[in-house]
Amino acid sequence: MPLSAAAPRRPQAGNRAYLFITPFLVCFVLLFLLPLAYAGYLSLFKDQLVGGTVFVGLDNYLRAVQDARLLDGVLRVALFFLIQVPIMLLVALAVALAVDSGLLRLANMFRLGVFIPYAVPSVVAALMWGYLYGPDFGPLTQLGERLGFAAPRLLGDSWMLASLGNIVTWEFAGYNMIILFSALRTVPVERYEAAAVDGAGPWRIAWHIKIPALRPALLLCLIFSVIGSFQLFAEPNLIQRLAPTVIDSSYTPNLYAYSLAFTSQQVNYAAAVSFLLGFVILVVSYAVLLLTTRRPRR
Repeated sequence: MPLSAAAPRRPQAGNRAYLFITPFLVCFVLLFLLPLAYAGYLSLFKDQLVGGTVFVGLDNYLRAVQDARLLDGVLRVALFFLIQVPIMLLVALAVALAVDSGLLRLANMFRLGVFIPYAVPSVVAALMWGYLYGPDFGPLTQLGERLGFAAPRLLGDSWMLASLGNIVTWEFAGYNMIILFSALRTVPVERYEAAAVDGAGPWRIAWHIKIPALRPALLLCLIFSVIGSFQLFAEPNLIQRLAPTVIDSSYTPNLYAYSLAFTSQQVNYAAAVSFLLGFVILVVSYAVLLLTTRRPRR
């Protein structure tokens, strides 16, 4: 019998892969790269009363480097990162190890309860904790009055950074816990069984097997925390209504850039501040990555 006509060639797997990622690439270019490029373009100009918009090159960046309010905000969020992030990661690690141990009753419900705060929008979380912190109407203040002692002013200058850290920890400890718990589930069970045969108890297994296996996941959580800490915005922006004398428009770099753009109408300078903040995040993230992945010399 004569051979039938050759069937049409199907597109190669590589070409089909490009079809699947095209929607993401289009959204990435339109919603990220183009706005980023436009912000970079704006940062090179300045609006003047006489002469209108003029090209100033890197003058906005030089001004930002010498801006005391911006530098104070950067140092404040750096302190926030150094204190809040270790506490949050320790809480997430402890919960992940507890859930993975198999000793908890209703472990799935407990894991869900820890994760639920991450599903709460930052606006709602800030409003809720702002009510709890309230010096006049908050339940903590009322409880202190009934017990006969003065509750600390959690919205005061000395407590504000800790109060914000508590809100962020409440929001994101569950998110980091899920990452760590997922990493624990990838550890081969044989390693636990071999350690148990050698006489290792739950604490030694956690210290010598589980925690070392979590190093890549902890590094990922740490990098995410660097980015989130230096971009702190929603929580101080809402708490500012309750403590306007403590949180000003430059309390964090992101809040400062927002105030410059939408309150002071200094869009060009705000773009430069945002780009400079992005550079700081890049440098700090690289430094953390370098310090945590550096191997000791033999």
